[in-house]
Amino acid sequence: MRPDARAWFESRTSSAPSLDALDLDALLHAKRRGQHRVSVVLPARDEEATVGGLVADLHEQWVQRVPLVDELLVVDSDSTDATAGVARAAGADVVAAADVLPAHGSRPGKGEALWKGLAATTGDLVVFLDADLLGDVRHFVPGLLTPLLTDPQVDYVKACYTRPLELDGSSVPAGGGRVTELTARPLLNALWPELAGFVQPLGGEYAGRRSALEQVPFVSGYGVEVGLLVDLLRLSALGGLAQVDLGVRRHISQGQEALGRMAGQVVSTVLARAGRARAGGLLTQFRHDGTGFVPHSTAMAVDERPPMATVAEYRALRGDVVVG
Repeated sequence: MRPDARAWFESRTSSAPSLDALDLDALLHAKRRGQHRVSVVLPARDEEATVGGLVADLHEQWVQRVPLVDELLVVDSDSTDATAGVARAAGADVVAAADVLPAHGSRPGKGEALWKGLAATTGDLVVFLDADLLGDVRHFVPGLLTPLLTDPQVDYVKACYTRPLELDGSSVPAGGGRVTELTARPLLNALWPELAGFVQPLGGEYAGRRSALEQVPFVSGYGVEVGLLVDLLRLSALGGLAQVDLGVRRHISQGQEALGRMAGQVVSTVLARAGRARAGGLLTQFRHDGTGFVPHSTAMAVDERPPMATVAEYRALRGDVVVG
């Protein structure tokens, strides 16, 4: 690891593996002192099996019992199941991605839901969590907020954790994060070695200051996390980034073909950030139909939303003066 990456890792990595490891009174005091407003955003597509329990835990702990969260929002990304109803019944506000900034239309992808979630909330500190998390993850929210509430130089905080691989009824203690290990980490280490200290560069749990998040574009698909990391490095420099060890993250793992498409979007995003104008193209994968191999191609071109601060409708919603 390069000296600057190692120095960052040692100084900007903290640990909050459980609620017991956090000083909640100090966090609430820091929130009040800074007059911060906290929004938690969960992008969700067909997550009725997990989103209800997750929202219920977060709402009971951080809205009702400890007033740390001011907004708890689920952005429903064209779900075909009962995701929206389950999330609403559990205590979240719910918006359809297509209904946010409707003049801009709607695109598929996780990054689109995150971008719309930023527009639909008002907190100056925004926490993003995946909606398929399993187990007790209530400590994720205060863990991610701690560096933002205690260090004004920090603009963006990534979670890190061990990731068990749970697939087809079997579990490997640290086998998750396959796209990270086989795709994202080698590319980031080669192109932005100062980011080598990030344990989970593609992790879906992170928090940031709105003032920083609204200055960078959001890739519409699965390249959103690596795009945010590189863009916020350029905006805030390495000293403005931090990471928190939250212990263990469990979720429903995806199959190899889906991970291949995810990796393709990550590669396209990295190449675009590295100045490859023609990044993208098609990812061709193969399935065997019992007779022979059948190719299936998916477009990998990087599709992204502009920095929110440049969107006139967003600025109007926030009361900013719009010069047209």
